[in-house]
Amino acid sequence: MGDSRVAIVTGAGSGIGRVAALALLKEGYAVTLIGRHADSLAATREQAAADARCLPIECDVRDEVAVDAAFDQTVATFGRLDVLFNNAGIAAPGPIEDMSLDAWNAVIGINLTGAFLCTRAAVRIMKEQKPMGGRIINNGSISAYSPRPNSAPYTASKHAILGLTRSTSLDGRKYNIACSQLDIGNADTALVDKIRRGTLQANGQIAPEPVMDVKDVARAVVFMASLGLDSNVQNMTLMATKMPFIGRG
Repeated sequence: MGDSRVAIVTGAGSGIGRVAALALLKEGYAVTLIGRHADSLAATREQAAADARCLPIECDVRDEVAVDAAFDQTVATFGRLDVLFNNAGIAAPGPIEDMSLDAWNAVIGINLTGAFLCTRAAVRIMKEQKPMGGRIINNGSISAYSPRPNSAPYTASKHAILGLTRSTSLDGRKYNIACSQLDIGNADTALVDKIRRGTLQANGQIAPEPVMDVKDVARAVVFMASLGLDSNVQNMTLMATKMPFIGRG
C-alpha cells in the first residue's frame, strides 16, 4: 500500500475535479476518482503519471449504496482516507417560474445530497481509522454568498453547502476532522465558456466576464489538503480578479 496519503475526489472526470485529482496525484497522494461516467474517469486516469496510485470508480453521488461502496473500496485498496474533495456539481439555469421540479431535484441531489452522503461516509471512516482524523474540502461557490440571475437551484444548493461545511467543521472536532470550503469564481473550464463569451448580469445586460486558470484552483486544493489537522482554512474565496463579485449586483 505504501505510505502516501489517500484522497477521494468527486466529479473527477472533468473540469475542476480532474485538475484537482491530477494535482493531488502529482503530490504523491493515492486518489480515488469518483464520477458518473467511466470513460471520463478513464481519461483522467490516462493523464496521471504512470506510477500514480489511482482508483477510478463509476458512482452517482446521489446513490447512497454506491457512495458507501466506493468509500469502502477506497479503504480496502489504500488502507485509509485522509482527504475528501466534495466537488461534484451541476447547474440548471433558468427563471425560477419556469424551473421544473425535476431540474430542481437534480441540482439539489448532486450538489447537496451527494456532498452529504460523501461527507457522512468520510466521517465514518475518519473517526475510526488510526491515526484518527482527516480533512473534507467542499467546493462551494461565490454563489454561496451572492447569486447570479436565474440560478435558484444552484444558488440554494451552494448556500446549503456553507451550512454543511460549518456543521461538519463543528461536529468533526471531536474526531480530529477539519472541514473547509473553497468558493470558486470563474475557473476556466468548459462550464464557463458561456461566461467568457457573455452572460446575463444583475442589471439585465449581457457582458463577458474574466476567467482564471483552473490550475490555480488545484493549487488551492493541494494547499488546503497539505495543512496539519491542527490548522484549517475555513473558507477561501478564489476568483478571477476582475470578475463581478465585489460590488456585484
